[in-house]
Amino acid sequence: MSFAEKITGLMARPNQPDQMNGPDAPWYMKYGGRLLGIVGAFFCILFGLYNIISILFLNVSCLVSGIIQMVVGFIVMALEAPCCFICIEHVNDLATKVEARPLWNRAAFYCVIALPPIILCPGLGSIFACGLVFGTGVIYGLMGLGKKASAEQMRQAAVQSGLAGTPTVSDRASIVNNAQPFSFTGAVGTDSNV
Repeated sequence: MSFAEKITGLMARPNQPDQMNGPDAPWYMKYGGRLLGIVGAFFCILFGLYNIISILFLNVSCLVSGIIQMVVGFIVMALEAPCCFICIEHVNDLATKVEARPLWNRAAFYCVIALPPIILCPGLGSIFACGLVFGTGVIYGLMGLGKKASAEQMRQAAVQSGLAGTPTVSDRASIVNNAQPFSFTGAVGTDSNV
């Protein structure tokens, strides 16, 4: 078994729905999003602990931000890599339920939970770690949008919806033909002796 097959086996889950395995999502988006989520969760936990230490300087907002950031890290880690939480029984069930939801739900969730730590304590640790989680949400959002259609498919869809017949070439040409020319008038109140 090669190294890539081992990594794929670790990243795959039993009874995984087909929404991430569809033809619309390329392999680098699927595994890249999952890997970015795991790395982002690790850094959220690490830098959340760093923000919690700021209580020594009596910075309460960074303490709260660090706690929230660590919770965000644990949530994202539980959803992206439930194998890390084998000792907790219901994490795999929760991850399976989240996998069954549309991808835009996960994207919106990740983007929303990444913002409060940044707002409460806008330091480099919060911005970097929660930025990775936000980036994971963006990748899942892009996968949820799907692949862009070809020009021919978009043209056919426009014809079927009736939008293609509205603007014609002659309509566009008449707009340009009816345009008034620009004229230059000298500045008002200038000296006419020139």
